[in-house]
Amino acid sequence: MSIENVRRFFAQFERQDDILEFNTSSATVALAAEALGVIPARIAKTLSFYGKEEQAILIVAAGDVKIDNSKFKQQFGLKAKMLSADDVLRCTGHEVGGVCPFALPQENLPLVYTDVSLKRFETVFPACGSSNSAIELTNEELYQFAHAQSWVDVCKLSE
Repeated sequence: MSIENVRRFFAQFERQDDILEFNTSSATVALAAEALGVIPARIAKTLSFYGKEEQAILIVAAGDVKIDNSKFKQQFGLKAKMLSADDVLRCTGHEVGGVCPFALPQENLPLVYTDVSLKRFETVFPACGSSNSAIELTNEELYQFAHAQSWVDVCKLSE
């Protein structure tokens, strides 16, 4: 079970008890914001894309933004194409609705990037491997725990 993998991952930092589990779904930004009682922008959604040479790219971004295709292409040198649901599970070990940048499979480890859209907030809430979980982290903690490559600017506000 993916949330158990994430719980074990956070145990090494003594943060496993900080994982929040809900009685309702938090599989979408709107549902997660409702479950947490926060604005949708504070949900740190993990978007998954095909990268170069079979290596996935994960972008962790604020809940109120979407990928800007021209910025993505400029940053990564390829068109933004989201992973299929099957490839999301294969590449991240998490099912759609619970995708997060934690406890990722070591084989063909996805490259994780954090988007500057998150920097508007002191803390954000990424999922924890299931469709009813999250954890509150500072941006620095998110960057560290996600083993992010760098901060990027590849998003724009949703309309």
